[in-house]
Amino acid sequence: MRFGPVPLEEAEGAILAHSVALPEGRLRKGRVLTPADLAALREAGQRHVTVARPGPDDVAEDEAARRLGAAVRGAGLREDRAATGRVNLRAAGPGLLRVDASGLHALNAVDPGITVATAAPFHRCRAGELVATAKIIPYAVPRPALDRACEAGLEALSLLPPVIPTAALILSEVPGGPSASKGVRSVEGRLGALGVAMHPPAFVPHDEGAIAAALLVASDAGAGLVLVLTASATSDARDTGPAALVAAGGTLHRFGMPVDPGNLLFAGTLRGRPVIGLPGCARSPAPNGADWVIERTICGVPPSPGDIARMGVGGLLKESPARGRPREG
Repeated sequence: MRFGPVPLEEAEGAILAHSVALPEGRLRKGRVLTPADLAALREAGQRHVTVARPGPDDVAEDEAARRLGAAVRGAGLREDRAATGRVNLRAAGPGLLRVDASGLHALNAVDPGITVATAAPFHRCRAGELVATAKIIPYAVPRPALDRACEAGLEALSLLPPVIPTAALILSEVPGGPSASKGVRSVEGRLGALGVAMHPPAFVPHDEGAIAAALLVASDAGAGLVLVLTASATSDARDTGPAALVAAGGTLHRFGMPVDPGNLLFAGTLRGRPVIGLPGCARSPAPNGADWVIERTICGVPPSPGDIARMGVGGLLKESPARGRPREG
């Protein structure tokens, strides 16, 4: 592509590189210059204009963006119409954004003018939410470079939809403890964001046997996911909540996570169903580490103990003002 100032006599059919103000209005950048445009420029005293002129092997910005967006788009995403060298990708429904980071790194390394930017991997999406944008920076890019970029990023993005339709919530109570109803509202909101229906919550004493019995009831009731929010914070893998899971015949896979707020989470399975013990911060709707585990589990990619261990990078989240023991002070 050629780019730069040219005499008006050579500018017909070229792309206007920068907007130009005229007495009768404004010629906007990206416009293909017509004889009438050139006459207006000449009348305004212009003798030269900066233009871009694609070569025979170049692809214009909108077509290049359309091709790039179509290439990276996988299942569960939809494209907006191409405009000004950009195509936006949106979630077709609720779910988590799957990102092939290595493919996108390779795509973005092909040519500085060919770019795709995305939301973070496993970002929770709403239907219609913007999750990525394919942007062609110059007015045209070489076709061979565009072909390589499309190949490198092929279906690098997709939406992981929810696969668990229902969940159960068990809350333990102690006299004078935190309000259980507040926990119910927060958890229900988290589940509802992914279209998961919550069984009627079960309130039980903060006792290993009572929680174990409630876990078995939730399992028999067919809940795809069981959540436990204890009145007293879990401080050890042998504490009441994790011990109740084991007493019910389940397996404890992980206690604690390197995400703050959210450290005091435990995760396991019972009769093939995932069980997540929520940290006390789950009573607040503010994001915490439990959200990352719950969302991935609901969308069919439950994090392994190793995955949870790797969540520390980027795991320092904003602290709620209502936190009982803040990090500082």
